[in-house]
Amino acid sequence: MPSVLLSEFYAAGQSASESWPEDAKLYQPYEVEQILLPDTAACLSVKAFLRMCELAFQVEMRTNADLMSPTGSVPFLRCGNMVVADVEPIIEFLHFKGISLSSHLDNAGKADMKAYMSLVNIVLRNAELYVSWCDNTTLQEVTKPRFTAFLPWPINNVVCWQTKNDVKKRLKAADWHTKSLEDVYEMVDNCCHALSERLGTFKYFFGDKPTELDAVVFGHLFAVLTTPLPDNKLCTIIREYQNLVDLCQNIDVNYFQKHAEDSTDIRHMQMQS
Repeated sequence: MPSVLLSEFYAAGQSASESWPEDAKLYQPYEVEQILLPDTAACLSVKAFLRMCELAFQVEMRTNADLMSPTGSVPFLRCGNMVVADVEPIIEFLHFKGISLSSHLDNAGKADMKAYMSLVNIVLRNAELYVSWCDNTTLQEVTKPRFTAFLPWPINNVVCWQTKNDVKKRLKAADWHTKSLEDVYEMVDNCCHALSERLGTFKYFFGDKPTELDAVVFGHLFAVLTTPLPDNKLCTIIREYQNLVDLCQNIDVNYFQKHAEDSTDIRHMQMQS
């Protein structure tokens, strides 16, 4: 598989007018058996974004998707001779090609959208990492079994330990290493409150059309709502904001259930009560 990074794409001055290839593929870990909460959120965000842009793509599941990725992050997109990994770089890559969901917004609207996307990425992404890797019950009952599902012993334990340390370093850099689980829940609640206030009674965050923010928020919230965890506090927090739940259900119906014929698509799990 070609492995050209996004920075190389810019350096090479590739044409932004190149058409979207018919064989574009999105690579991710296997669902349910292997995928973790943070990766589920990322995969859902990218799928929602691509479908909102009405771009055709195939989902390819691999046990070693993270090792195939040029950055170690999933999902990653193969588009022609380009390989781009993770949510923000994929969105940026499409913007460079002239594909955007927010082109109708004025400068103030775009700045507002980016501020909320930053909030979501900082709070919800870190909360998912914290719960998955720093809460010992979730680590032992959910994260470790899934993360090591396709790895032989003793490599499984070594890789799991290394990844846990990497996550802790990332959380420390973000000043999350001293937080308690209750602190994390409070930050998630505050984030959801801000998002709920911004959404109000609109169908999407900026009116009748979805933007990148809708795709990213959906990915994080729907991942939590459909991923069983030993402590469902995150799910309970989200369910306190009915307009956010309605947003997730609307996007699921319009951009995922209509693609149910794709057998490799994300499972349509019933939202946890």
